[in-house]
Amino acid sequence: INGLGERAGNCSLEEIVMAVRTRRDYFGLDVGVDATQIVPASRMVSQTTGFVVQPNKAVVGANAFAHASGIHQDGVLKARDTYEIMRAEDVGWSANKIVLGKLSGRNAFKQRLQDLGIEMDSESEINTAFAAFKELADRKSEIFDEDILALCSDESVTAEKEQYGLVSLKQRSETGERPHANVVFTVDGHEIQGESDGNGPVDASLKAIENHVKSGAELVLYSVNAITSGSTESQGEVTVRLQHGGRVVNGVGADPDIVVASAKAYLSALNKLHSKADRVAAQG
Repeated sequence: INGLGERAGNCSLEEIVMAVRTRRDYFGLDVGVDATQIVPASRMVSQTTGFVVQPNKAVVGANAFAHASGIHQDGVLKARDTYEIMRAEDVGWSANKIVLGKLSGRNAFKQRLQDLGIEMDSESEINTAFAAFKELADRKSEIFDEDILALCSDESVTAEKEQYGLVSLKQRSETGERPHANVVFTVDGHEIQGESDGNGPVDASLKAIENHVKSGAELVLYSVNAITSGSTESQGEVTVRLQHGGRVVNGVGADPDIVVASAKAYLSALNKLHSKADRVAAQG
């Protein structure tokens, strides 16, 4: 998936599947893959590994079915197969581009989850996700499918009660001055307030957390991805990777504020690191 692999990467599963599928008459083969799960699988792999899919990536890239040229747009409007040998929905991109907003109700949100293939185990989980959706809608005028997917992959929203959780974050950054962050977060239900300076607002925020947690973990990956393009309202999705004592964990956080998304991702990774340590101790 996504061409990941050592050195220059491996042959992309999604490209092989769709090449065989669109040229079935030539190859005489059926790969037996549910192609509608390609994009969801691609996104899951991207979130798990922390490697962002480049926009121009065939099949699963954000620009795979975008047409900027006027003559291309005209051709697509008249006959899609003029420039597209496959439909976006064939590989799991949503064909329904209904945009939700702050006036959208719970039923509309729940239906969108179903359309996107997102399964929630209980009404409680749906209520939690809907509350996060409403909070996002108060800060962002239009909520796209990509926003909902990011919201539901944000472990600070979807995870059950964890050891660490973000309560609030304030940061100050002035020209010529070192940025300063004040972070309030929970540790086993108890609120902790941390403050720190840093080389930037993200650095200051993560140090404010680490100064109290003292995990000793090394940050080996920090990745930021704009969830939707073409707007300064876009959410940022941050992936961090921590390494400690031979254990490696990823954390993901999403928010219109990159600094907040970074803190969420860091706390998510700390939760996983803590969970792994508990399992190792139990086995030992």
